[in-house]
Amino acid sequence: MIFALAIGAFAIGTTEFATMSLLPYFARDLGIDAPTAGRVISAYALGVVVGAPLLTVLAARMARRTLLVWLMGLFALFNGLCAFAPSYEWLLALRFLSGLPHGAYFGIGALMAVSLVPHARRNQAVGRMFLGLTVATILGVPFANWLGHALDWRWGFGLVSLSGLLTMGLVARLAPLGPPAPGASPWRELGALRQPQVWLTLAVGAIGFGGLFAVYTYLADVLLEVTGVSPTGVPLVLAVFGVGLTVGNILVPWLADRAPMPTAAGLLLWSAAMTALFPLAAGNVWALSIDVFFIGFGGALGTILQTRLMDVARHAQGLAAALNHSAFNFANALGPLLGGLAIAHGHGWTSPGWVGSGLALAGLAILGLSLEVERRHARTGAPGARGQAA
Repeated sequence: MIFALAIGAFAIGTTEFATMSLLPYFARDLGIDAPTAGRVISAYALGVVVGAPLLTVLAARMARRTLLVWLMGLFALFNGLCAFAPSYEWLLALRFLSGLPHGAYFGIGALMAVSLVPHARRNQAVGRMFLGLTVATILGVPFANWLGHALDWRWGFGLVSLSGLLTMGLVARLAPLGPPAPGASPWRELGALRQPQVWLTLAVGAIGFGGLFAVYTYLADVLLEVTGVSPTGVPLVLAVFGVGLTVGNILVPWLADRAPMPTAAGLLLWSAAMTALFPLAAGNVWALSIDVFFIGFGGALGTILQTRLMDVARHAQGLAAALNHSAFNFANALGPLLGGLAIAHGHGWTSPGWVGSGLALAGLAILGLSLEVERRHARTGAPGARGQAA
């Protein structure tokens, strides 16, 4: 069953990252310049931010299997329509709609995954589901890019739509059909927003994860302008990043099931160190590739924060789990923005590495604040110090 959820994660990961690599093709076909085409990527991220809480709250009384099938149906439909978009305006709107199911699918899918394993293996279950997303950066994105180059950019969205349809069938066949949680309602889901620990955990992801995106966004430019790699070598180094993500999501959840918060703190320190090394490694392709692998490894933080949110949200786990992906899309906007500002102010192509290190350390500081608040509440016996998994 977790494999079926991972297929959906593969489809989502492919459409999220492949759109960046298909940008030159659809920009040329639709008669727009690159900055304008970039708004198509932003539209998807905005759809994730809006859709994650909205769909989760509205569908609070729906059985998880039914909701997952509907979410993948919407995802497949809108990605399929992207393949037939007649203009930039249509593609912009359809990419926004394509992003709506993203966060809700990952949030509800994570709840489904942890319900299938013992409590002590929750991080491993979520990590296996997220492997679909990380493998997409190794296989799905390059293949979609090849389709866009060899055939047409529209085939890339067609591939994603077919993956969504496959997920629908697998989830409908394999997922257990249980009733909605007793007492489930939109108002109970909104109760997650009353938990300070939910907001602090979301802030860890929104800020701390921005460091990874600050580096990844400008990696191709660094390879071309600083390292001196040929254009054909860029996808290989990008794939190394994906391998790092995948290895991290295999190894780190095992550690997180034994010591979740020390593992999260260690990953943020790891990310701060690896992104700080990025400017120093940029001059040599082998050194840079090793560093990029280790930066990708730090992406396993997402798995730990996913289960952390389930714990602190008390009885509103669906909304909290979905908001995790809103937070990461905020990081996906914040990191490149700050990295771009550093470059624009004359600090060089490698300066996003220092930006990324600062963001990772800021995320660590927020995590420290969250744990200190939790400890103080535990000492005083204050209610809601830490939510319990429902």
